[in-house]
Amino acid sequence: MNANDLLRELAPQVVGVLTRRFGDFDAAEDAVQEALLAAATQWPDEGMPRNPRGWLIQVASRRMTEQVRSERARRRREDLAARRIPADRQSAPAADTQDPAGRDDTLILLLMCCHPALSPAAAIALTLRSVGGLATAEIARAFLVPETTMAQRITRAKQRIKSSGIPFALPDCDDWAPRLDAALHVLYLIFTEGSTTSSGPDLLRPELSREAIRLARAVHQMLPDDNEVTGLLALMLLTDARSPARTGPGGELIPLAEQDRRLWDDKAIAEGVALITEALTTGPVGPYQIQAAVAAVHDEAATVEETDWPQILALYGVLEHLSPNPLVSLNRAVAAAMVHGPAAGLDILRVLESDGRLAEHHHLYAARAHLLEMAGDLQAAIESYRAAANRTTSLPERHYLTIRAAQLAAPPM
Repeated sequence: MNANDLLRELAPQVVGVLTRRFGDFDAAEDAVQEALLAAATQWPDEGMPRNPRGWLIQVASRRMTEQVRSERARRRREDLAARRIPADRQSAPAADTQDPAGRDDTLILLLMCCHPALSPAAAIALTLRSVGGLATAEIARAFLVPETTMAQRITRAKQRIKSSGIPFALPDCDDWAPRLDAALHVLYLIFTEGSTTSSGPDLLRPELSREAIRLARAVHQMLPDDNEVTGLLALMLLTDARSPARTGPGGELIPLAEQDRRLWDDKAIAEGVALITEALTTGPVGPYQIQAAVAAVHDEAATVEETDWPQILALYGVLEHLSPNPLVSLNRAVAAAMVHGPAAGLDILRVLESDGRLAEHHHLYAARAHLLEMAGDLQAAIESYRAAANRTTSLPERHYLTIRAAQLAAPPM
């Protein structure tokens, strides 16, 4: 493991230690960011310390202690912190001192950052900063916003958590399920944005996908018997396995049917298939597991012609029942077309057109264009491809859809 990966893995653990010790999540997160910066600048020259976690705790604790002791403008917080911190903790611990509880607080921190009181955008940003260890500038670049805007978003999220009085502890049994659901949803959104960006010049943002997978692994290690956690990790691995084949030399989009499957990551596919196979046979089935099962069917097909579309259609039927969603129905329409012919899929799309949530969604027009092309109605397909291209903010998707329309419009040679 390289130093950057180690720092990102240790960041939430150190934030957890300081939050429990000082009782201030906001200040702890800032102190840890400074410690991470110090490590990034000092370790390459001085060498990695024998106990990296203890080193970070020492540096961040020293920063916290300095704030408590010296900042006159924060006297009220200083007094409160002094009453809250035992005398033997008024100074930073030695670098090789282990946390007495020996706890990894990653899950607690993730649940705190993904509290339902926060908006999805705020939860994603705060998760990447506090749990993922990404710098504010990195997060801002990933979401194509100015660094100052992202810093304000993160600050507001931390203030919301601070004002809510959320204790730094695992939630009560009654609050566990919705908090975990929110955390998994945030990880899913981060991964989705990384695997197919919603806007901008690039189709993929690998740094987001990798971070979502890393965090999903951390949750799975702590909750190995939760089938939906397992399903989400499997879904990420099985989807990310195709990334090497999803873009061409110039970053252009390559659809699934045209990908060179020899470029797929066989190791990730094997791990994902093993995870979802175990999850589906050991307990209740949820939406993430069904999506992972669909991804597994695609990944296990040696060629596009060998894809088991009847099984995919059946899985989308189950998913539509578990999690009614117009995008799920859209995928079921494509699967129905592959099994029963394009007319069957187009019938489903006509029903979906009345759903206001998809009225201007480029995926609806792209799916219709594909099915119309299958049906041989090329002029209607061209119009739908162009309509889809006009509605997407992803440049690779727009280029692909525009080129596809042009190819159909070109006279035969």
